[in-house]
Amino acid sequence: MNLLLPGIAAAFLLTFARIGTLVMLMPGIGEQLVSPRLRLAFALLLTLILFPMVRPLLPTDGGAIAGPGLIALLIGELLVGLVLGLTVRMVLAALQTAGMIISQQLGLSYAMTVDPTQGGQQSAIGNFLALLGVTLIVATDLHHVALDAIGRSYVLLPPDGVPGMGEAASLALKAIARGFALGVQISAPFIAFGILFNVGLGVLARLMPQMQVFFVAVPASVLIGMLLLLGSLGVMMGVFLDDIGRYLADLAGR
Repeated sequence: MNLLLPGIAAAFLLTFARIGTLVMLMPGIGEQLVSPRLRLAFALLLTLILFPMVRPLLPTDGGAIAGPGLIALLIGELLVGLVLGLTVRMVLAALQTAGMIISQQLGLSYAMTVDPTQGGQQSAIGNFLALLGVTLIVATDLHHVALDAIGRSYVLLPPDGVPGMGEAASLALKAIARGFALGVQISAPFIAFGILFNVGLGVLARLMPQMQVFFVAVPASVLIGMLLLLGSLGVMMGVFLDDIGRYLADLAGR
């Protein structure tokens, strides 16, 4: 029995390397406002649950799970977890992208606050959308789909060493493109509003040169933009949830 303990410990370490990295980047659980101890405890619990399923997939024969083989597998598992987790984060960052575009169109790009989910200075509207997105992900049980994707990642990407950097780069580029396109799609009403509003101000300035357009434009832009945000917020978040739900389902192989 003692001879089996090192193999079990190495297999558990490999399982925890991927699952722990994915949990630290998982939407709803991997936010900075969640205590690192809670995230670590959740990662350990999830590893214990998935360990019986993952262990048969590990290359334990031929001593590959010890020595240099163990180091290579450990690095590969960390990279797989990091790549998959970051791709989901890139899609989730569409809300921050949309918030920045909306802030620029409304003239509120100077209103910066600390992002409670990932840290750093971000636009206030972007932080609001990001918090609302995380809340809706948990409320609609999309984090369960993310947990399912963690388990099915071993079927799609079995632990067989360091993954190809070309495939990882391609996956990352697709996630970045998808996140940016989703951000532009969410903020499309405000882009159209900004174009029409600025064209109208230009016509108004030509018709009434004596009018101080700037003092009229800023309050009107903020007021109309906030009303537009209030009216379209449900549709915006519905588009976001639908897209990230499909992305998580694709990762889960559904």
